[in-house]
Amino acid sequence: MKVILLGCGGSTGVPKIGNDWGACDPTEPRNRRSRVSVVIENDVGQRILVDTSTDCRAQLLAQGIDRIDAVIWTHDHADHCHGIDDLRVMRYGRSNPIPGYASAATARLLRERFAYIFAGEHGYPTLIDLNEFEQRMISGFMIDWVQMPHGPTESTGLRFEADGKTIVYATDFSRITSDMLDTFDKTDVLVTDCLRERPHPTHAHLAMALELGRRTQARQTVLTHLDASLDYQSLCAKVGPSATVGFDGLEIEA
Repeated sequence: MKVILLGCGGSTGVPKIGNDWGACDPTEPRNRRSRVSVVIENDVGQRILVDTSTDCRAQLLAQGIDRIDAVIWTHDHADHCHGIDDLRVMRYGRSNPIPGYASAATARLLRERFAYIFAGEHGYPTLIDLNEFEQRMISGFMIDWVQMPHGPTESTGLRFEADGKTIVYATDFSRITSDMLDTFDKTDVLVTDCLRERPHPTHAHLAMALELGRRTQARQTVLTHLDASLDYQSLCAKVGPSATVGFDGLEIEA
């Protein structure tokens, strides 16, 4: 099983509009970050897309991904879901809609915002069959989930198990809870929110991200959702062997 980081940037990406690279070296290609999203893939090639970022089409093209077996949304913030229409092409040739999953609150908000995706209109078919989390087996993966505090709202943390390995994806959280520690315990790969070095009201900062890796005894911790204050090479030097700094296109095998 492996995780592919389609994008590892914050909500504005790196560089920001205006060619603003912040503290990031523009000559280092791994500093160019699209909005955050991942694909989880098992040994037989089944794939789950987590979040449809605003850069979804470009990300899927860059990684040569033309098929997914399901899609999961962590929450409804624009950088995590507003690329949803890019999945239209993946509906072509299917006899049924793409299976989709989210928490009850996120599913409700997605249906309000993108009704045509889930109901079809003007002769266009339903693109996604959206379900609230209930079943544990989804497209070849055993999945567990936990609601994480994300400032005043919540985001869903996910644990994937297949081929005797586990991968956790925990983006957009602002506090570590006991439920998170229970769900993420002893994972092989932990992909964690790490917006910046200074504390933030709605996101994990560097110390919190590394703390989550330690407290869950993750075999490998991967940092994602990085803003323009975190230069790739500088951050690699700072964290050393304690974590892997994510970049767009990075593949990690569990």
